[in-house]
Amino acid sequence: MEIEVKGIEKLSKALKKRADLSDVKKVVQMNGAEMQRGAQRRAPVDTGFLKRSIELSIEDGGFTAKVAATAHYAPYLEWGTRFMTAQPFVRPSFFTQRKQFIKDMERLMK
Repeated sequence: MEIEVKGIEKLSKALKKRADLSDVKKVVQMNGAEMQRGAQRRAPVDTGFLKRSIELSIEDGGFTAKVAATAHYAPYLEWGTRFMTAQPFVRPSFFTQRKQFIKDMERLMK
């Protein structure tokens, strides 16, 4: 899954003018943690291994949050196989959290 962000230059200029970059890092951290919790809530549970394997890492000096399920079978559950329908848990969490992240970033730009 790849996500392309357009208008990053405009966003960067507006943020530098109006917000302290530590505020941006807090928004990234908070939304990353919420996405992790959302993915954990949505993860199908048999033994709990998948749920515990969903990790959050903060990178790029605090400007990037990565949420990933490290269980080897996570992609099969997320996307399904020809024998099994998908049981997505990361994508729905991303799409839900994306809306909140955009609102939080817009609030910083005002």
